[in-house]
Amino acid sequence: MAINIEQIWQEYHIALKRFVLSRIDNSADADDLLQDILIKIHKNLPKLKAEASLKPWLFQITQNAIMDYFRSHNRQKLLQSDLLQNTDDNESEAHILQACILPFINALPDAQSSLLVAIEYEGQAQKDFAKANGIAYSTLKSRVKKSRLALRELFENCCHLSFDNKGRVIDYLPKAEKCENC
Repeated sequence: MAINIEQIWQEYHIALKRFVLSRIDNSADADDLLQDILIKIHKNLPKLKAEASLKPWLFQITQNAIMDYFRSHNRQKLLQSDLLQNTDDNESEAHILQACILPFINALPDAQSSLLVAIEYEGQAQKDFAKANGIAYSTLKSRVKKSRLALRELFENCCHLSFDNKGRVIDYLPKAEKCENC
């Protein structure tokens, strides 16, 4: 590959810094994180398969570093949580998420809330819900999608979310010690 670390840094460091500062308020921490990001880029540059995918690759490294930053700064708070005591990792994550999802659903308007409780939380089939409530199935699918988007917006106002390549949430970190819905 013809591109080197100096060229990458010269071309992208301002955009990466803006990206970091948009998520981290402390400029000193942001500068420290940028140095860590530079080191990660340098170490992993040989793994980059195509120069055309450089920009998304850089921003993925940066996003991962930001999530690591929030994890390390919030780890003590999470470890002190009663939900994390005496459980394995998968079980504790499930308990944390379950404890948090219902208050967010309940913060939605009643129509969206009751819809998501029935379908997402209680596991009722959409076709069954539509039939029982006299709603066309296509209309219900549209309402479910709109309700899910509203729920996601509530979560994103409260937490930093990480997604896998299929758009599923794989990790989260609270933006503040306590948000209005948790």
